[in-house]
Amino acid sequence: MTDQDAKYMGAALKLAQRGIGSVEPNPAVGCVIVKNNQIIGKGWHRKFGGPHAEINALEDCRREGISASCATMYVTLEPCCHYGKTPPCTDAIIAAKLAKVVVATIDPSAHNNGKGIRELRKAKIEVEVGVCEKQARLLNAPFLKFAATGKCWVILKWAQSVDGRIAYTKAIAEQGWISSEQSRKDAHKIRRRVQGILVGINTVIADDPQLTARPAGNKKAVRIVLDSHLKIPLGCKLLATAKKVPVLIATSRQVIEAKSGKAGKIIETGAQLLAVPQRQGKVDLGFLLKELANRGIAQVLIEGGAKVITSFLEQGLADEICVYIAPKMLGRKGRVKISQSMAKLAGGAGLDYLDIEQFGDDIRLTGLLKKAGE
Repeated sequence: MTDQDAKYMGAALKLAQRGIGSVEPNPAVGCVIVKNNQIIGKGWHRKFGGPHAEINALEDCRREGISASCATMYVTLEPCCHYGKTPPCTDAIIAAKLAKVVVATIDPSAHNNGKGIRELRKAKIEVEVGVCEKQARLLNAPFLKFAATGKCWVILKWAQSVDGRIAYTKAIAEQGWISSEQSRKDAHKIRRRVQGILVGINTVIADDPQLTARPAGNKKAVRIVLDSHLKIPLGCKLLATAKKVPVLIATSRQVIEAKSGKAGKIIETGAQLLAVPQRQGKVDLGFLLKELANRGIAQVLIEGGAKVITSFLEQGLADEICVYIAPKMLGRKGRVKISQSMAKLAGGAGLDYLDIEQFGDDIRLTGLLKKAGE
């Protein structure tokens, strides 16, 4: 990899980031086209179902009246070679008569997995693979896991005070949020990324959340509730909006049969009941994640309380943590102190990657767990 290769692929990676929150469950991809050491075309995958980054970059060349013939394309993911929502990118690249394509990383999807590269080489286009591969794989880690393994990418998110409290006591709950407005806006960006948002029943009873992204994105994530005993209130916001935004309640077959009357009323709201095997009286999380993956949910955001989050951690089911830490000491004003498992991860232990960013007075820790994606 030359310095020039790293420079141009870095530009493509920055473009790819613009698609995050709009393209999922597809990957975020960026592309630049270079000729005579000048970038003559730029593009990124802008929205799910729309033209891919390579097509947008080639169109950028045409708008500028510049031929891409004999140029070099830098793209952050292997170009597709199949008909999906759009025609194959390899066909467009070959038709444009590019001389070389530099690819950051292979697309492990069954319809690609090196086939796109072979198509380009068959057309006598030089292909180089692996430039800035680590950065590209980090950018699309959720997509790559789902494409390679068929398993959900699991994100654990919570906000806390410096002394580890994740909620105010009920007596002073009117004081509002622990995290800042900027942090909450950022959290809604994460909601727009994912295809599922999961909480435990205690969160539904205590907070009556809607679990929707604001402003709403192009797609509506399924709202998932862990409810082993079917305690969900019939008048809660989730059920009131179930015909507009999907709701999936994970419970047991025995409870559905024992509470058939309530189960029927829940179904009438438009929500769906999912019978899941139980482990020690609780929803089998591993089974649930497999079911969610079978439904095409590539990324699921866990917004439950400490018990739910700790369960995912202890069972080794999490891939990513996102923690907003507010500069507050709540002491007795706060409740639900984070567990030892959560505290350990919040301190950076057990992570392959850690990013720190500031939102207002808060800081956000984003980390990938070791062996995440396996």
